Amino acid sequence: MAVSRRRGPQAGARSIFCALLLSFSQFIGSDGTGGDAAAPGAAGTQAELPHRRFEYKYSFKGPHLVQSDGTVPFWAHAGNAIPSADQIRIAPSLKSQRGSVWTKAKAAFENWEVEVTFRVTGRGRIGADGLAIWYTENQGLDGPVFGSADTWNGVGIFFDSFDNDGKKNNPAIVVIGNNGQINYDHQNDGATQALASCQRDFRNKPYPVRAKITYYQKTLTVMINNGFTPDKNDYEFCAKVENMVIPTQGHFGISAATGGLADDHDVLSFLTFHLTEPGKEPPTAEKDISEKEKEKYQEEFEHFQQELDKKKEEFQKGHPDLQGQPADDIFESIGDRELRQVFEGQNRIHLEIKQLNRQLDMILDEQRRYVSSLTEEISRRGAGTPGQPGQVSQQELDSVVKSQQEILRQVNEVKNSMSETVRLVSGIQHPGSAGVYETTQHFMDIKEHLHVVKRDIDSLAQRSMPSNEKPKCPDLPPFPSCLSTIHFVIFVVVQTVLFVGYIMYRMERDAAFTQKKAERACLRVHLRDKYRLPKSEMDETQIQLAGDDVDLPEDLRKMVDEDQDEEEEKDSILGQLQNLQNMDLDTIKEKAQATFTEIKQSAEQKCSVM
Repeated sequence: MAVSRRRGPQAGARSIFCALLLSFSQFIGSDGTGGDAAAPGAAGTQAELPHRRFEYKYSFKGPHLVQSDGTVPFWAHAGNAIPSADQIRIAPSLKSQRGSVWTKAKAAFENWEVEVTFRVTGRGRIGADGLAIWYTENQGLDGPVFGSADTWNGVGIFFDSFDNDGKKNNPAIVVIGNNGQINYDHQNDGATQALASCQRDFRNKPYPVRAKITYYQKTLTVMINNGFTPDKNDYEFCAKVENMVIPTQGHFGISAATGGLADDHDVLSFLTFHLTEPGKEPPTAEKDISEKEKEKYQEEFEHFQQELDKKKEEFQKGHPDLQGQPADDIFESIGDRELRQVFEGQNRIHLEIKQLNRQLDMILDEQRRYVSSLTEEISRRGAGTPGQPGQVSQQELDSVVKSQQEILRQVNEVKNSMSETVRLVSGIQHPGSAGVYETTQHFMDIKEHLHVVKRDIDSLAQRSMPSNEKPKCPDLPPFPSCLSTIHFVIFVVVQTVLFVGYIMYRMERDAAFTQKKAERACLRVHLRDKYRLPKSEMDETQIQLAGDDVDLPEDLRKMVDEDQDEEEEKDSILGQLQNLQNMDLDTIKEKAQATFTEIKQSAEQKCSVM
């Protein structure tokens, strides 16, 4: 549980730097053993340790974790789980994702132990929701409890990374049992249902986090490797539940989920061991691998080895410039990578300490200015008259000066301690120093202490202000007065008038254009009427668009009226008589004779055919 502390500036600074110097003294006086405190106890009880037997049907580990069809042998995945060759991403760093992976067969072990290696990484300072390791009677392939089903019958170990109840006690590891009838209290992070818990930060660690869960003689024990060192056996105690009864047969599983915040939840390995008490043989139902299976596995191994040799030969043929050069010189080895990560971590710590030293210098300058200003105020006012309003008594000024001097002294001590820290870290950064890998955890602890120092220094700076002076927000800058209200109104009116005038001009221009088109269409209609041509629907439509009120121009009207008068005269009886006088009777007679001759010839031809 997180406990809030309220102490004075002096006690807080002293306790922080005592812890910092203690960590340095432990590092300097260490003999390179890595500080394994559990080793003596383990050695004392080594004779009573149970026998461990690896169960491959309830385990997975890379590489070559996934088969060609995308499945994991002996395991079933559901939801948003993504298996790959080296790991299984239970839940990706997307919002509202959840997935799980479960053993297909039930395990019938009276005592067992699982070792899970995983990474929880995210970009934000806070992640969600978390990861869970299960042993339940039935598979919980999908559900609201970290991606698994609720009301489970068994036990779940929850790695909860989000603080739902607001008590600032996350990330945490919680052990919760269920008999299949209780719903998980997600809003309170299962605080009322927890059988045991511990606070451990398992997000964004330099090495994978390892969890060892042991169920032996009805006692469940959870051990955690915090991921600060590559030592696989560097476990520390987390939680323990005694007299715990779980189903005799159950499925092992692991699930994860995300919410509004998201992390990548990657599981690198899940190893299961069957534990038996000393002097007892394992159950007869679990038989050893037969000779035929051993031969089969040996043949597969040889086959894979031959394929590997072929791939190496092909690579050397395709890259003749790399022939004769060892493969270890081409790629970075594991030791080189770990050493580089250690040096990078030391450099980051060094930069953090330098930044903190600069901030301490700024605080010292500020405190000196406060003391000097108060001293000048005291000398200027003299003894003062406390009875008058708006003045401060000499006693109050003396107390303020003393507090400022005390803060100044403490900050000087902090600065000196930080200078010593910089010197020690600079001396430690040497490639040939012994015990490099064992010091990684000490450097991470130092970094955490430095963050605490930063927080305490901020609180000191806030407490250094007088109690009657409260921090005020800065005043807002004056509103720019480059444009007055009158100018703005005039600009809007002018713009409106121009816009209305432009609209009216467009309307008049469109009306004139439509009128001209209608006049042309009307002229075409009159011409078609004159020569008895078919009418055009387009002209009629154009005239209708003009409102059926189209007047022809004067010159066109005169031409049309004259044509209409001539047509009327020709259509009258007098016009027809005048046409008869003008007709050539001889020509008409010849045409009629020719027509009669043609009709007679055609009739004779028809008669001859009949």
